[in-house]
Amino acid sequence: MKIEFVKRALCSTVCAGFAVSPNAQGEEPDRTHLPLPLSPFEGKVGKTYKESTAAWQHPPVAPAGAPNVVSVLLDDVGFGQTSTFGGLIPTPNLDKLAGEGLRYNRFHTTAICGPSRAALLTGRNHHDAGNGFLMEWATGFPEYSTMIPGNTATAGEILKDNGYATWWFGKNHNTPDWETTVAGPFDRWPTGLGFEYFYGFNAGETHQFYPVLFENTKAVEPDKTPEQGYHFMTDMTDRAIARMKFSKSVAPNKPFFMYFAPGAMHAPHHVTKEWREKFKGKFDMGWEKYREEVFQNQLKMGIVPPNTKLTPRPEWVPAWDSLKDDQKKLYAALFENYAGYFAFTDHEVGRLLDSIKELPDAENTLVIYIVGDNGASSEGGPDGTLDEIKNLNGLETSIGDTLENLDKLGGPESEPHYPVGWAWASNTPFQWVKQVASHLGGSRNPMVVSWPAKIKHDDKPRDCFLHLVDVLPTIMEAAHLPLPKTVNGIQQVPFAGKSFLASFTDPDYRGRTEQYFEILSNRSIYEDGWKANAQHTLPWRQDLAPGDWDKDKWELYNLNEDYSEANDLAASMPDKLAEMKKKFDAAAEKYHVYPLDDRGSARLAIPKPPVPGADADAKSYTYHAGAVRIAEPAAPPMKNRSWTLRAKVKTDGEKTEGVIMGFGGVAAGVSLYLKGGVPILDYNFFDAHTVVKGDKPLPKGESTVEVDFAYAGGGVGKAADIVLKVNGGKVSEGKAANTMAGRFGIDTFGIGEDSGQPVTPAYQAPFKFTGEIETVVIDVKPAAP
Repeated sequence: MKIEFVKRALCSTVCAGFAVSPNAQGEEPDRTHLPLPLSPFEGKVGKTYKESTAAWQHPPVAPAGAPNVVSVLLDDVGFGQTSTFGGLIPTPNLDKLAGEGLRYNRFHTTAICGPSRAALLTGRNHHDAGNGFLMEWATGFPEYSTMIPGNTATAGEILKDNGYATWWFGKNHNTPDWETTVAGPFDRWPTGLGFEYFYGFNAGETHQFYPVLFENTKAVEPDKTPEQGYHFMTDMTDRAIARMKFSKSVAPNKPFFMYFAPGAMHAPHHVTKEWREKFKGKFDMGWEKYREEVFQNQLKMGIVPPNTKLTPRPEWVPAWDSLKDDQKKLYAALFENYAGYFAFTDHEVGRLLDSIKELPDAENTLVIYIVGDNGASSEGGPDGTLDEIKNLNGLETSIGDTLENLDKLGGPESEPHYPVGWAWASNTPFQWVKQVASHLGGSRNPMVVSWPAKIKHDDKPRDCFLHLVDVLPTIMEAAHLPLPKTVNGIQQVPFAGKSFLASFTDPDYRGRTEQYFEILSNRSIYEDGWKANAQHTLPWRQDLAPGDWDKDKWELYNLNEDYSEANDLAASMPDKLAEMKKKFDAAAEKYHVYPLDDRGSARLAIPKPPVPGADADAKSYTYHAGAVRIAEPAAPPMKNRSWTLRAKVKTDGEKTEGVIMGFGGVAAGVSLYLKGGVPILDYNFFDAHTVVKGDKPLPKGESTVEVDFAYAGGGVGKAADIVLKVNGGKVSEGKAANTMAGRFGIDTFGIGEDSGQPVTPAYQAPFKFTGEIETVVIDVKPAAP
């Protein structure tokens, strides 16, 4: 009992010491230079402890009254999808949050995910944060390298250095994928960007049943299978709730910043049959009727001004009534599946929001819920798909083939996405879709903000013009923190955004007066209500690079009178349009937008930097067991060329099984494995499996298994002859009629197991190798001409 009393007394004294201001006089430290040092020593040092006075120094603490901050960011959501903003997908938990706080109907993103996230996290425009486009399409220009520079410190870094706990859950699309291996460097991983804990995936998307997961910088596996009820959305929500409660249990006075970024609602749209069937028949009316219903809801709810016009159906969306019955059946089913996924996501986020209310300082918790990092996605193509990776590689699937496999919809064997028409409908009342940064359908997203201690509910939406870059300055003002001048000794680029904290109490707050937009040469400039737009590329045609930027048709809108960009004034106001085009050029120069680059999938083929420390000219790659979760660009180049694989293994004959090398996943990939001791090579080309199988188990002891992959050449994605050898002798051969030209998809390369999605249904991932792997050597030939 005496020992326990001493412990409690010490804890009480120390905790009290750490809770006070940075020095005994109550003076605040200079928070413009981060990180902050320990508080000054206020005691006295003599020659011995008898004539000395101890006084604890302590790490930085947040300013008094600084709120907890939860930033929720969904992925790929249209302005007209949620019930909270007039849509036909019920989102009761978002409705509830809006009923306690404020809705914003003029909030803007960059029109695509990675750049939007860079702008949100840094408070700078996405080009200045190195994220002019996506990491998979990175080029060797600083603004397009996806390497967030040290002079644009993130919210995680700034808040951590000011005494916040900082956590990141879900999607990270802001680390160059050649830096996502065990070799690092880790300074552009979440944990290197100021977040003390990360649980999620390093990519634009992940399979929700077989996610490519990392905890901090360590690859981890889900604790159960899809058959046992695993889904990443539930997993990350559970982790976030647990972390939040644990932190407040041990340090109730320490504020936290949680960045909660689900893979939802990005494809693949994975959800159980139970959720999908709630929407059976709900969208049989088609996309035009959907838009009309949503538009009427938006008018009645005051989401859009009374004089708003519903923009007409464009030529790239067919009339619903012109479709055949099979098309209507498929298109409706794909959107029912998406709606089920969204309803499930709302349920999971609702669990997080309910848990926030249980915190001891729930009233002082600022929730900023951004409903999408861009508008609804048209990347499912004209017909939608059960295999979006196939779509993104420019390969089409007939409607008949998709309907034959519709029983897989939403499940682990599918990677579904809805068709272009639903993307257009989902962005009611605007034109265009995700990637098209020129128009509001790509860049305008709903936002809901709640802060019980400071915000009183107002049913009328705030209509101030805001952008993602304004979020971090708002958090800083709410926490009574200044913009740092230096972080880690690096002079900081000023915020591009401005705080909208005043809008919490002032319904007439007007927001930004200017903002540029640019993605894949789709570009726009806004100033004082005027907006000039140039649409350039088609998001469902990644092979399209039209060039001829000077021939783009520019449009002109007055958003003060025309909320939905329905009335193009370019022809009647050529002088104003010319003025706005000059303003875009000035903004592009200031924020380092140039050079414009409209290449889509062609940029995937641009050589990326090697894994730091790797040999950029290597033609031979040697791996050992345990080399797993290697991102595709960091793996050996095994597409559009010949290669050989030689694995030295030790087995117990027919008792040994498991994967020797796995690359890719459900959509496409290649796996070399043993089953019953028999070597098998499976080349999966979008569910067309070329299987080359040995005739008997490997002998007990040491063996060498080899694969000769002879590419036909003559372009990309061509055929290949495959020979399987054991101990130098040919045991089987086969021919793959088609091979992968682009990327296998959203999984990784590994030795000794097939992490994440299984390449083949012949086994259940990860199907770890039960023998011993000495080495796996892969030799690659030059790419075929």
